[in-house]
Amino acid sequence: MLLASITEIFLPDSGTFLTVVKFFGTPSVALMLAVLVALFALGKGSGMSLATVNGVMSNGLPAVAGIILIVAAGGGFKTLLVDAGVGNVIKEWAEGKNLSPLLMAWLVAVGIRLATGSATVATITAAGIVAPMLTGLDANQLALVVLAIGCGSVFFSHVNDAGFWLVKEYFGLTVVQTLKSWSLMETVISVAGFAFCAMAWMLV
Repeated sequence: MLLASITEIFLPDSGTFLTVVKFFGTPSVALMLAVLVALFALGKGSGMSLATVNGVMSNGLPAVAGIILIVAAGGGFKTLLVDAGVGNVIKEWAEGKNLSPLLMAWLVAVGIRLATGSATVATITAAGIVAPMLTGLDANQLALVVLAIGCGSVFFSHVNDAGFWLVKEYFGLTVVQTLKSWSLMETVISVAGFAFCAMAWMLV
């Protein structure tokens, strides 16, 4: 997967080599190859019989099947929200607001994070929204805006975030317990990070 990403950057979007690398770099194919390598390198390589390896894999599948299904459902829900244009609604709200670039960056990232559940979408969308407001800022202020967007993008992970369900299922928590632990922790990180950015903003 890493090789496919690097190849796409340094080679043109054409040619048989790039096509082959991108195929093997597809997450599903790459992960399948990793399992096959593990079967022989860690299974047969350690002296296990094929039946033993098969038994180990069969015993491991039920433990992760539920997690995979729930995380996939959470990711699908996030994609549905993104495709529905939730980010555009927040963008329309942000336009015309007379707020500090630092506060606007954080609020927009928080809004998109809450709406879509994706830190990546929140970061990219918030950056695009606040970019026109950043003219005239020096390098230190720009760096603080970037940090504020990063802080906002991790605010309150909840049910539309695939990571929320991964933590819930992996640690065997209930939804309420996950909200009180994981979601609260991410919120504290987001707010505390923005507070430090705001204090630094007053000094630069």
